[in-house]
Amino acid sequence: MASVLSAQNPDYKLALSKSLLFFEGQRSGKLPPNQRLTWRKDSALRDGQEGGVDLTGGYYDAGDNVKYSFPMAFTATMLAWSIIEFGDGMGDEGVRAAEALRWNTDFLLKATAHLPNTVYAMVGNPYSDHNCWERPEDMDTPRPVYAVNTTHPGSEVAGEITAALAAASIAFRSSDTAYARLLLSRAKQDELAWGGAWLNKATNSQKYQKYVDKAIRNIKLMEEATGYHCIDTEFSWDNKHAGTYILLSQVGHYKTEAQTFACVVLPESPTKTMKYTPGGLIYKTRSSNNQVTGAVSLLALVYAKHLKQAKGTITCGKTQFPPSKLVDLAKSQADYILGHNPLRMSYMVGYGSKFPQHIHHRASALPSLDVHPSFIACKDGTPYYMSRKPNPNELTGAIVGGPNNGTDYFDDDRKRPAQSEPTTYINAPFVGVFAYFANH
Repeated sequence: MASVLSAQNPDYKLALSKSLLFFEGQRSGKLPPNQRLTWRKDSALRDGQEGGVDLTGGYYDAGDNVKYSFPMAFTATMLAWSIIEFGDGMGDEGVRAAEALRWNTDFLLKATAHLPNTVYAMVGNPYSDHNCWERPEDMDTPRPVYAVNTTHPGSEVAGEITAALAAASIAFRSSDTAYARLLLSRAKQDELAWGGAWLNKATNSQKYQKYVDKAIRNIKLMEEATGYHCIDTEFSWDNKHAGTYILLSQVGHYKTEAQTFACVVLPESPTKTMKYTPGGLIYKTRSSNNQVTGAVSLLALVYAKHLKQAKGTITCGKTQFPPSKLVDLAKSQADYILGHNPLRMSYMVGYGSKFPQHIHHRASALPSLDVHPSFIACKDGTPYYMSRKPNPNELTGAIVGGPNNGTDYFDDDRKRPAQSEPTTYINAPFVGVFAYFANH
């Protein structure tokens, strides 16, 4: 049921609750007895069998039915960071946040458990999957497994899983010490900049700093060679530079780079390079732009918290700003998502009186097994995809990709996935953002 709220006065606690409920709609595998989005059922119970391994569980990361370990791991890192920084303010939702994180890390443990120096990076064939409009419960497309190893390297996914497991070990340290130790032990298998930074934090040491410094030197050499400086780009599942600098600045490293990030994103900064829509939303990418909005907002809050504790300020050229300016930035983004925008609509499904009705999401757009128990084949779902009727199943809490191409216009059309598709890595950083504002 839609909630009736004023766009001017968002209910952040409600937004937090709904943002976590969304993850239950993305679950793959055998669903637990306390599943709340009951229109979703068990699915993909044989995942991994084509490779002779168990890769059931985890999340479908978006509106399709493929499982990608790279963005799934980034989702876990963002959930863990949200819990670490702002979990004390989550109240009863802290339990739900931990459940959402553990559903993810349980899968990442499976993805790294089977063979030495091997990480399972994907389950499902994206070409055959994307050729169908099919419920996850009905999937009959091939489910091959894809792995990276010493013969077929893929350091990016390995490094992100390292970061995810190390961050999650901190998040679970007080509630489940045995599980936290397991996560940290597995995380130590890889040492790249982002993963190494989290290993330092998880081990409360500088043991991995040499790996971090080496990786960052390589980043800077690449930037000098190409002229492309990543510090002023988005923080997302495929670009961790800004997040690495903010994380390391908390222990006294890379302070200049962290300050540069703040100056890049602050609208008032004389050195700002981040773009904004006329209505004030961060704009960086044509596809799923809200993933940037949420991730940058979380970084802004984490850095503001650190600066406030250190009694520091932000220096941009000859201008200084208090940490509260970063908080203001994050609030403006959260409020925009929840309805304080030119369209006066929420970009979170089920929040407010006006929100997307035609999201690009197979399980949401097709009738549930409760309503239509018989099998819906690959192409038999096409009429539901083409229909202009609202999705029959509300994927409560899902935050969609966002307005169109730097404007404040949104076309509520499931055939436009860049705007209408939700993803786990859009929602995950907003968990921390909503938790912060629910208590400030």
